[in-house]
Amino acid sequence: MKKIIKVPLVVIIMLIMIQIGKCETAVTSSSADKSKTGQTAVAKEAQQNYTVLKSPTLIVQSPYLYLDKYVEFTAKFNKFSTLGLDYKPAMRESRMYIGILIERDDVGSYVIPLSELKMFIKRTEAEKYTDLNSGDRILIKGKVFSTALGDPWMDITEMKILTPKNKEEKAK
Repeated sequence: MKKIIKVPLVVIIMLIMIQIGKCETAVTSSSADKSKTGQTAVAKEAQQNYTVLKSPTLIVQSPYLYLDKYVEFTAKFNKFSTLGLDYKPAMRESRMYIGILIERDDVGSYVIPLSELKMFIKRTEAEKYTDLNSGDRILIKGKVFSTALGDPWMDITEMKILTPKNKEEKAK
């Protein structure tokens, strides 16, 4: 005659919990595989929540507060620049990136670039903005990736021309 083994209820519950744990691990790993292969870095950045700032000088005043954060602000474009490129602690190669300077908004009617905020855009993206002129109002979205030298260093993820300077002058 076969002997029936009595298994305590606790052992059965533990076996069930182990199986559930394996299922959750499988679901987690499959979603991780999707994020590695299916989604690009651009798609992930599009899903980010951006902190909307009234002034870009807020980033300069507290750069460590915004480190690894996505920010969004409007500013007046000053010029394209090579400032900060190829600096090893916050490396952005000059052959792949170009810097952007915006005007300070805390100095009244003077035109002074906000050089403390190092912003970079890929050259392929910058080519879309060849008609950008000094004084044009732009929207900038990006991620602060470094605080080297105590200054914020930012990758631009999106840029949009809001109001060209020529239109502002014609409206007056």
